[in-house]
Amino acid sequence: MANKTIIQTPDAPAAIGTYSQAVRVDNTVYLSGQIGLDPTTMQMAEGIEAQIHRVFQNLRAVANAAGGSLDEVIKINIYLTDLLHFAKVNEIMAGYFRQPYPARAAVGVATLPRGALIEADGVMFLQD
Repeated sequence: MANKTIIQTPDAPAAIGTYSQAVRVDNTVYLSGQIGLDPTTMQMAEGIEAQIHRVFQNLRAVANAAGGSLDEVIKINIYLTDLLHFAKVNEIMAGYFRQPYPARAAVGVATLPRGALIEADGVMFLQD
């Protein structure tokens, strides 16, 4: 039987819906989508660059709370309300992830919660 653990940290925004920040099942951690909310104020970061940084900071906080780091992320999904920001995401993402980079999808979407410009979720695999 799989061992399921709910991951929660005050270092990332509290869930604003019916979900957990992350769920660990055995060695796999499913990181819920993060938008550019500051975990302390729950206010959205201003502008695309600040939101991109905040998204990766939030994902890092949840990954750390699960016992890992962004180095263990094997898949990331990025949702953008404007695909013209794709190059900026690549530039900033390189500061948070090291090679070999995780598998990734980037998708253009019409809207995101709270008027966010970007959201990202991921899957992390932890070694024993």
